Amino acid sequence: MIHFDLVHKIFSYINLESEVDDFDKIHESIEKDLNFKGTNLWILAFAIIIASVGLNMNSTAVIIGAMLISPLMGPINGMGYSIATYNMPLFRKAAKNFSFAVIASMIASTAYFAITPISTAHSELLARTSPSIYDVLIALFGGLAGIVAISSRQKGNVIPGVAIATALMPPLCTSGYGLATGQWNFFFGAFYLFTINTVFIAISSVVISQILQFPIRTLVDADQKKRVNRLISLVIAIVLIPSIYFGYNLVQKEKFVGNANDFVKRINVVEGSYLLKHDIDASNRKLLLIYGGATLSDEQKGIIRDRANDFSLEDATIEYQQGFSFDEIANQSNEANDLKAEMNRLNLIVKEKDREIQSYEDRKYLGSQILDEVKIMYPQVVKCSYAETYIFIESQPEPERVDLVVLTLEGKKLQDKDREKIETWLKTRLNSEKVKVYFEN
Repeated sequence: MIHFDLVHKIFSYINLESEVDDFDKIHESIEKDLNFKGTNLWILAFAIIIASVGLNMNSTAVIIGAMLISPLMGPINGMGYSIATYNMPLFRKAAKNFSFAVIASMIASTAYFAITPISTAHSELLARTSPSIYDVLIALFGGLAGIVAISSRQKGNVIPGVAIATALMPPLCTSGYGLATGQWNFFFGAFYLFTINTVFIAISSVVISQILQFPIRTLVDADQKKRVNRLISLVIAIVLIPSIYFGYNLVQKEKFVGNANDFVKRINVVEGSYLLKHDIDASNRKLLLIYGGATLSDEQKGIIRDRANDFSLEDATIEYQQGFSFDEIANQSNEANDLKAEMNRLNLIVKEKDREIQSYEDRKYLGSQILDEVKIMYPQVVKCSYAETYIFIESQPEPERVDLVVLTLEGKKLQDKDREKIETWLKTRLNSEKVKVYFEN
């Protein structure tokens, strides 16, 4: 009984039906937002110009403002709602008004970018040309939030947030930029992003409308319902499959960039040559390395190539450029000679650090080596632990370094003289008089 009450309480928190507005009011609200004449038409025109200027000037704040005032969400929600309720007259009206809005937006943005003197593709434009599966998720969940807000008596401020998240206006304006400048990759990429947003916002409306069981206001037979459902599935597949492909490519590019950055950190200094700059081209899986200092030899380039294989960059193209060469300017400037000497000094320091690191790595397995060697004479030794530690003495300011060895015996015990032999041998083996040896059974 307690579990049932808990489940019932949880469902009461996530239940949408208790806050659903009157179905007639929802229908009137959606139908009202379909129209693009008068106020909505002027607002759309202003939003188009604002978004185009924002993209042109690379201003995120201006673009967000255009998304906030854009009325494009209305007909998209209308199409989803009409599909869910099988209201084909309403769907045709929504699709007609939506098409009009899209065409008007494209014409206006194309005209603006055709006459503006600034035609550089900034980051805000480029961000709308490579849609992926992640844009599908944004549109889907943004659309879900929007239709839930429209259906609720507590409208809140969700709709403006949905307009910003799903970003309907910027892709349209970017498509206009592509048409105006003849860059078809901009046009198709941005228009595909707009299509993703449109389709999945509408699909969200279909899902929520059916979950909340909005009433069907027209006569519809079972065959018509099947045709509509098949058409929805076909549209989803057509839009979704390319986005999954683009999403996969995006993940591969990010993976390449991450591996390339890790690789670059390991080749900063190569025997007197210092990495001045690098450039990563994830699209073409290419890496440009610009070195200063001594000119890289073919052997050194081969070493760099081998190291790249350790970072899953086997198929990457690595290009080299010489920023400045000590070989060319050594006789022209004492400053260059000093710099070369400093580079060599730093190179030696790096090598020394590498040797220290390698030494630390080797000492981790010193216990295994000691075990293998001592078992030859004393096979009852079955385990060996080794550690480097310090003894702190109250009367001494500095601690004493001690090699600590613990040997585990099994079977026959060791006599005292054998233990002394092992201790003496370990002092010689470890080259230290400060050796603590413990025997345990």
